[in-house]
Amino acid sequence: MDKEVEDSYIPVTSVTSKIGRDVGKGLYCLPIQIVNIVFVTTKTGFVLVDAGMPQSADVIVEAAKKHYGKHVKPEAILLTHGHFDHVGALEELLEIWDVPVYAHDMEIPYLNGEADYPPPDPSVDGGLVTEMSVFFPHKGINISSHLQPLPADGSIPGMPEWKWVYTPGHTPGHVSFFRETDRALIAGDAFVTVKQESLYKVITQKQEISGPPKYFTVDWDLAFQSVKVLQQLNPQTAITGHGIPMCGNELQQELLRLVRDFDEIALPEKNTK
Repeated sequence: MDKEVEDSYIPVTSVTSKIGRDVGKGLYCLPIQIVNIVFVTTKTGFVLVDAGMPQSADVIVEAAKKHYGKHVKPEAILLTHGHFDHVGALEELLEIWDVPVYAHDMEIPYLNGEADYPPPDPSVDGGLVTEMSVFFPHKGINISSHLQPLPADGSIPGMPEWKWVYTPGHTPGHVSFFRETDRALIAGDAFVTVKQESLYKVITQKQEISGPPKYFTVDWDLAFQSVKVLQQLNPQTAITGHGIPMCGNELQQELLRLVRDFDEIALPEKNTK
């Protein structure tokens, strides 16, 4: 098995790293270096959304023990997508927690050893993180023994209040998760609340609406359509893959602005939709 993702370490972190916060009913957002994972409490336990940076399994397990008890493991792990910063600890976690992993059909080739992601593009405009992206892993991983496709009807096993929403563009099989009862959204990298290309803003976590990280996004037409789909859900709370959660009127107004000004806010200068 290729260990590029699991064995890599990116020496960048933010001021919020390891400082978790409760965000609405049964949602705990934990930043790990520069990415967020989410613990979702269910009626019978919890589900983990995304699996953080490489070499972060111990941090994730300790957070789970603190919130749910020493001998509790998640019922499942849900993936918004399979980029290295969202599956970095996944293989190690599956050695500790023998649980199913759910992802969209279109993302499965990057998770069962069949395909690698395109390498990041350091030529897109903006910031030191973009320039550093040449060092980011882009190989797929192989967790096929645990991998299952999300149900085609939009449901999520064991999470009847939630549905998955297809939000491609950043990757072919990117999904977000939405709870209708309180309009809570786990958006992954469909949009984020920090300018992820700027090292200063990543470190300080200066909050601002932004499109998906430019250096890894493969289809900007689909990315724009996905932002419009999420805005039309009228979320009241959004936990994104990067940045501080955003809520209420601010979230709604900023999502409207992102849709209206997507070309200016989100697109690399060399791209046009």
